[in-house]
Amino acid sequence: MKETLKIALIQSDLVWENPKQNLKNFYEKIDNISEDVDLILLPEMFTTGFTMNAKDVAETMDGDTVKWMQSVALKTNAAVIGSFVVLEANNYYNRLLFVEPSGAIKYYDKRHTFTLVGEDKIYSAGFEKLIVDYKGWKICPLICYDLRFPVWARNTEDYDVLLYVANWPKPRISAWDALLKARAIENMAYCIGVNRVGVDGVNSDYSGHSAAYDVLGNKITSIEPDKEQTQTVLLEKRHIEAYRNKLKFLDDRDVFILK
Repeated sequence: MKETLKIALIQSDLVWENPKQNLKNFYEKIDNISEDVDLILLPEMFTTGFTMNAKDVAETMDGDTVKWMQSVALKTNAAVIGSFVVLEANNYYNRLLFVEPSGAIKYYDKRHTFTLVGEDKIYSAGFEKLIVDYKGWKICPLICYDLRFPVWARNTEDYDVLLYVANWPKPRISAWDALLKARAIENMAYCIGVNRVGVDGVNSDYSGHSAAYDVLGNKITSIEPDKEQTQTVLLEKRHIEAYRNKLKFLDDRDVFILK
């Protein structure tokens, strides 16, 4: 078990519906990370932008993006996390992959599809929460709109880190900031969100605000808005343990069953 975990947050613009170019761009950004990291965190739909044209860009789990993620994970000796459009059994999914250096894959299908733009009409929702045990750290990865639903993220599994990959638009970025901080505080876990920048193919504007928060809700990154930037952050097990032992708020959690 590692006592620390170093995560690289990659805040990037995305080329609309162009997986090949996006993979090339991210490869260059990852290649420029000058230190060893344990996890590399990419935005939601990092190969295409947040598109509803699933039939034009969807890949299978045997496609180029999965192979690319496995190759990058092996090369960097770091897990690679991000979501993209997957076609499986005649259904489209906004699927997050957690790809380990060994090539092992775990995945999570976005539970809360974004009804405001009709994501629910195109993509099938997932129903299984994913908790990954990686290097002795319990990690819960979620996707964008999931951030608005605290019950789904509730820390009933004693996870250490809550991750969000996103295409969260600029007009509602204050909600992103507030909710990331809230999820850290209420779950007594590190909470990290990576969001894109730039303007997409349907003229939605994104300002980034990628950030990491500690268990008390203190921001521990300094990524600039509206700018492509990669920043690493070091997480410490002793920080989690110290405050969970001192402030036993999780012991007072409500017991509930999701249906």
